Amino acid sequence: MKAYVYVSLKKTVLDPQGKTIHGALNKMGYKGLEDVRQGKYFELTLDAALTREEAQSEVQRIAAEVLTNPVIEEFRYSFAE
Repeated sequence: MKAYVYVSLKKTVLDPQGKTIHGALNKMGYKGLEDVRQGKYFELTLDAALTREEAQSEVQRIAAEVLTNPVIEEFRYSFAE
């Protein structure tokens, strides 16, 4: 089973890298962009012996305790069999 974890800055946190990318895209002629926010992506391969509930619990714990800074970041995750 694979878990996909997406980490991004909270909406209330300034994203200077996203602003830089947004400015560069505008200068390159791309139209219609209101905002750009950047983040991180993790792909976790889980032991097949884990139940769905155990996998969710472990991914939640890993994301909250290791992959994110809870002061400025938030996360979401999904699974693929």
